[in-house]
Amino acid sequence: MKKPELLQMPILIVDDNVANTNLLSFMLEDEGYENIISLNDSRDVRSTLEKESVDLMILDIRMPHIDGFEIIDIVQNEFDHLKLPIIVVTAEDSNRERALHLGAVDFVTKPFVNWEVMLRITNTLQNRFYYNRELSRSAELEELVKHRTKEIEETQLEIVRRLAIAGEYRDNETGMHVLRMSHMCSHIAKTIGCDDEFNELILRASPLHDVGKIGISDTILLKEGPLTPEERLIMEGHVNIGYEILSGHHSKLLNMAVEIAFYHHEKWDGTGYPSKLKGKSIPLSARIAALCDVVDALLSKRPYKEPWPLSRVVDLLKEESGAHFEPGLVNVFLQELDQIEVIRSNFSD
Repeated sequence: MKKPELLQMPILIVDDNVANTNLLSFMLEDEGYENIISLNDSRDVRSTLEKESVDLMILDIRMPHIDGFEIIDIVQNEFDHLKLPIIVVTAEDSNRERALHLGAVDFVTKPFVNWEVMLRITNTLQNRFYYNRELSRSAELEELVKHRTKEIEETQLEIVRRLAIAGEYRDNETGMHVLRMSHMCSHIAKTIGCDDEFNELILRASPLHDVGKIGISDTILLKEGPLTPEERLIMEGHVNIGYEILSGHHSKLLNMAVEIAFYHHEKWDGTGYPSKLKGKSIPLSARIAALCDVVDALLSKRPYKEPWPLSRVVDLLKEESGAHFEPGLVNVFLQELDQIEVIRSNFSD
C-alpha cells in the first residue's frame, strides 16, 4: 500500500501525444495519485516549473519544438536547485542510454506495461519523499542554528551593554550616557559613509569606552574640583585598565572596543594620552568616540559639574577643531546637531 504522502506528490507528464498523456494520467489516477499535470507542448515546461511545485517529471523523448534531451538539459541547468527526478519514456535503447547519461533517473518503455510504470514511478517518488524530508529537516536545523546563534549574539551584546553601564555607574547616576554616546557615534559614522558593519560595531563597542573606570578609586573618580597631577595620572590609567579588561579576544566587537577604550583620549594634535598619537594615526572609531563622549559629558549633569548649554559646547568644538578633535568630524557633528539633540532626547536621564 502506497503512503498517502506519495499519492499527493505533484507529477508532471510531458508528451506531445495526447493519447499518451491521457493514458499515463489514467494509470496514475487509478493508483490513487491526486496531483497530476499534463503538458502536450514541451515549450511550456519552463513556465510550468517556474510556477508549479513538481516532484517528478515523466518525459517523452521524441517531441517537436523542444525534444526530451533538451528538456533534461534545461532542467539540469536552469532548474538545478529543484533536483527534479526525470523518468524518460522511449522505445529506443540508444535514447534510454543517452537520457540516463544526461541525468534522467529511470525510464519506462513503450508500449506501457502498467505494473512496470507504476513500480518505477513509486520507487522514484519514494526516493524523492525521503529527499524532501531530509531537505526539510536540514532547513529546520539551519533555522534552529540561526535562532540559537542570534540568541547567543544578543546575550553577548547585553553582557557588553551591562558591563558598560557598570563602568558608567561609577560617575554617572543613570548610565544613560553610554547609550546617548553610542548612538551619536553610530549616527556620525553613518553620516561620514562608514559601512553597516562599522556602524553596528561602533554602536555596540563605544559604550565600553570608560569601562576601565571600574578600577579607579571613588576618591579620585568622584572628586569635586580639579585633580592633583598625581591623581590625574591615576585617572588616566583607566585606559590601560580598559585595555586589560577587553583585549585578548578575536571578536570584531571586542577589538573595536579595545581601540576605543585605549585611544579615545588621544587628541588630533598629538597632545592626548596614553600614546600621544596624532591625526589619522588615531583609529577612526576612537576619533569618533572621543568627540561624542566629550560632547555628551559636557551637556550632562555630573556629581562634580552642572551641564553646559549647547551654545557653549558648540563654541568649544569650534575652538578644539584641529586640536582635540578631527576638523572633518567636528564639521559633520555641527551639521548634525538637530539629530544629535533627538538622540539625547530619546535617551535622556
